[in-house]
Amino acid sequence: MNKKQLVLEDGTVFKGEGFGSNRNMIGEIVFNTGMTGYQEIITDPSYCGQIVTMTYPLVGNYGINRDDFETVHPFIHGFIVKEVCEVPSNFRSEENLDSYLKVHDIPGVSGIDTRMLTKIIRKHGTMKAMITSQDEPVEMLLETLHKHELPTDQVPQTSTIKPYVVPGRGRRIVLVDFGMKHGILRELTKRNCHITVVPYNYSAENIIRLKPDGIMLTNGPGDPKDVPEAIEMITQLIGKVPIFGICLGHQLLALACGADTEKMKFGHRGSNHPVKDLEKGKTYLTSQNHSYAVKELSLANTDLQLTQIALNDGTVEGIKHKHCPAFSVQYHPESSPGPDDTNHLFDQFLNMIDEFQRKIKEEAYA
Repeated sequence: MNKKQLVLEDGTVFKGEGFGSNRNMIGEIVFNTGMTGYQEIITDPSYCGQIVTMTYPLVGNYGINRDDFETVHPFIHGFIVKEVCEVPSNFRSEENLDSYLKVHDIPGVSGIDTRMLTKIIRKHGTMKAMITSQDEPVEMLLETLHKHELPTDQVPQTSTIKPYVVPGRGRRIVLVDFGMKHGILRELTKRNCHITVVPYNYSAENIIRLKPDGIMLTNGPGDPKDVPEAIEMITQLIGKVPIFGICLGHQLLALACGADTEKMKFGHRGSNHPVKDLEKGKTYLTSQNHSYAVKELSLANTDLQLTQIALNDGTVEGIKHKHCPAFSVQYHPESSPGPDDTNHLFDQFLNMIDEFQRKIKEEAYA
């Protein structure tokens, strides 16, 4: 290990030990409160461009395995932990965290007071940060940080370039990839769906030509307003095909229906966020990772209905269209990592498809 430092935009400096890649890296500093699931967190495309802090003190103790990846190539810009385990112990482990980050050229820093760092983020909000050698003068690093512009093209970075098919014999689903987690694919293939994955900028016309039974809008990184072409596409599809949106897909559906979104102070990132279903009167524990949220007041003049709220801060967690077959949630029902309390939403989506098709047949024979 070598001496590294984490420099925040506000001038705070944390010194620690480097692991993973030796490169310097700038990103938006965020924190995740999950006690487990670091492999899924590192490989979640929604963290594109971000330096992730784990609040749980020991990370890497069960190693890296072949089964829990959420994408082939991780997009995070750095990984911050209190203590990194160099010798993992788990029957599925194939390598340790240090070697995995080295292969993917991602820098990590251990030995940092992650509790203090998390308190700073909670108080002042997410901000730019840099991982670098302790030899670098802080004054020059702060100047670089202040000049640096955070990216706005995270969705193009993480989305598939060309359409591809995951064959199945069930309902035909077009999955619009905004930075998709593999967990979403796993849930749909588990239900024998025939899935066509398309890029974020695929046109509504081309999607309709695929004759889908339903459309899935996936998770993804960044500000939903940075992908106006997706908003326009969704606007043209509402009412024609049943739609289910997750995370960024949820925000894009809201924007397409005339609602608004805003950036949160420090977002929701963790595996135990309580969400209340207002229709069923039930509360679920959910896995979350997002910086933006739908403004509740903006739903008033739209055809959207609020269906779920976050119990920690009251933010919007679920919406549905009042007249068309379309609904979405801010959290991750596929979990990966986290509880599977809300897996049933995939079945709800497929049931909505069946009901929509039944109505079409009834109208055709009427």
